Amino acid sequence: MRMSTRFIREDIDPTTGAVTYPIYQTSAFLLPMGEKYRYSRELNPTTEQLAEKVSAIEGTEAGTAFSSGMGAITSTLLSLVSPGSRILVGRDVFARTYRFISGFLSKWGVNVDVADPGSENILGKIREDTDLIIIEGLTNPILRVNNIPEISRKAKEAGAILAVDSTFATPVNQRPATMGADIVIHSASKFLSGHNDVIAGIAAGKKEYIRKIDDMRRNLGSSLDPHAAYLVLRGIKTLKVRMDAINKSAFMIAKYLEESGKIKRVIYPGLESHPDHDTARQIMDGFGGVVSFEVEGSEKDALELIGKLDLITSANTLGGVNSTISHPKTMSHRGLNDDERKLTGISDNLLRLSVGLEDPEDLINDLNGAIL
Repeated sequence: MRMSTRFIREDIDPTTGAVTYPIYQTSAFLLPMGEKYRYSRELNPTTEQLAEKVSAIEGTEAGTAFSSGMGAITSTLLSLVSPGSRILVGRDVFARTYRFISGFLSKWGVNVDVADPGSENILGKIREDTDLIIIEGLTNPILRVNNIPEISRKAKEAGAILAVDSTFATPVNQRPATMGADIVIHSASKFLSGHNDVIAGIAAGKKEYIRKIDDMRRNLGSSLDPHAAYLVLRGIKTLKVRMDAINKSAFMIAKYLEESGKIKRVIYPGLESHPDHDTARQIMDGFGGVVSFEVEGSEKDALELIGKLDLITSANTLGGVNSTISHPKTMSHRGLNDDERKLTGISDNLLRLSVGLEDPEDLINDLNGAIL
């Protein structure tokens, strides 16, 4: 089955024959009618359908759904490491992922190693006693493209589990499990659902790991509401066509910004100027829907540019059909201190643009008017 068909394919509800999988909006199920479904925090048919769908798309053995992307991250980590374990994290992951590892797990007795941005730095930090490596395939917000096949190869040599947050890449552009990752994580609030109307998370991977992660989900209570699961399922049906259009528009906008001479630096994997452009061409089917760029001047200039935009919305999110822009220092990565942001590559004048489905010429006109 081709990839575009997998996104559309949906199980027929076995009870009613409904061609759109229903929302099982119930807290509990009749016993002893069956042992599989008891209580929706444990397992719900709609959330189970979502987990199975993402697992199939990613090419993994199993999956489980969460009430948020951070629920997926924390449950994964808490189920696979323990006091005395050694974890390696890429410094340029989402700020709350980094803070959970460096600020909580380290106090819990987990040994934490941090790799600066770039595959070479991650590879150089893998030790013989590394137990788990967590990276982003396409990092937030500096858009480094990590060489998953190489990192996976060295992780296996060390006997380490490799978890990849693939939120920015999406399974349209990259499927980490096919390149050796053991676990793939998504903030399904972003491109998977695609409409800025739901909070959800997914972890998919090898059964032996997902079984532990799912048990931790049940213990922590970070279970996904069935209506939210339904919204993500609906969004996934259009993921391929959305990302095809978004990839094209983002590349067009990135080229315009770079060639305009009005922007200090444009960061986008599809540009030859990107440090990981060759890697991106080798392991990605598309370059993604996020364009980061540094404006000339200071933080004040960056915030003033945002204020001049009319079509593009300032918001602390991404991945929707409508374009949004954010200032990482004061928004998504406000939890990092100045030194941490500097080491990550997040400057005061960096902006992160999530390209939506508006006409790209309209977006360019909006940006052009704000930059003048």
